[in-house]
Amino acid sequence: MLIKRDIINRKDSFWMNTDNFDIYFPHLGVGVEHLKNSISIFGFRIAYYGIIIGIGMLLGFLIASMDYKRRGLKVDDIQDMGLYTVIFAILGARAYYVIFEWDYYSQHLDEILNIRQGGLAIYGGIIVSVIGCTIFCRVKKINVLSMMDSGILGLLIGQSVGRWGNFFNTEAFGGPTDSFLAMRIKEALVNPNMLNDEVLMNSFKIGENLFIQVHPTFFYESMWNLCTLIIFYLMAPKKKFTGQIFFQYLLFYGVGRFWIEGLRTDSLYLWGTNIAVSQALSALLAVAGAGLIIYNLNKVRKNGPDEALKAELEALAAKNADGLRQENGEKAAETTAEEVVESPVD
Repeated sequence: MLIKRDIINRKDSFWMNTDNFDIYFPHLGVGVEHLKNSISIFGFRIAYYGIIIGIGMLLGFLIASMDYKRRGLKVDDIQDMGLYTVIFAILGARAYYVIFEWDYYSQHLDEILNIRQGGLAIYGGIIVSVIGCTIFCRVKKINVLSMMDSGILGLLIGQSVGRWGNFFNTEAFGGPTDSFLAMRIKEALVNPNMLNDEVLMNSFKIGENLFIQVHPTFFYESMWNLCTLIIFYLMAPKKKFTGQIFFQYLLFYGVGRFWIEGLRTDSLYLWGTNIAVSQALSALLAVAGAGLIIYNLNKVRKNGPDEALKAELEALAAKNADGLRQENGEKAAETTAEEVVESPVD
């Protein structure tokens, strides 16, 4: 739909000195002059979006493995699970996005599998990952919630890093703002489908270029997930029941995403409604997470720790005891060797 807008031409020195930036944070004084969304290797174009998603996945494997190891569990199990689910997570994220953008993709079937320009919906990836993790754990006879408690930590760092792919794609931003973290983008770099009337009506001109100034919602979510990860990683050793980290994720991420989704201009909507899918799902997950946490904490107060957590703590205690005995044995051997060396020869 075409709208009539009065373009404001910014001519004062503060604005004119920044018109060469493709993306600029005016109140922070930082920006990128020549933003590129891909690199070319041997003639093959690789999107930064994909590279960043890949880095996020690798860091996710690392964090999840570190947590699984410190819990005294078999690291190979969570690494195998990660390899098993990551492909399905990508397919799920893409399928979720395509389903709710079917009006477009039904006319462009050849673009359905093209994810190099973005188009991955995290909730689709999470849903399919949970299904994949459940199947894997059932086959391997591993406690599903125990696995998810560590897997969620990996997911959080993956989400935090992965959101920066949106930065290079100039997407996943919010409505117009002049807040401290406001982000200014050259309008020509943005997919027109992400520009709603409110954003367009508040666009302005600097020199020869049109700009929009919006909420960097990708950054909000990245920082929200990073802070959540730090909190969860520190409190994980003190959890009261198996699945606590997973249920807390449902609550924390649900609350954060509900708020952030309300700021965005590119939300996916339920067919024929103005209800943002991710916002509705976030509310449901937050309520479910809170309910499950309360239920399990009450259960712990009445019955004590669950069997899975007891077994985990006992195994960890046994492992620590073995390590201590081994360390003491090595020290004793070193002491004996020193005594032999220092003893006088008759």
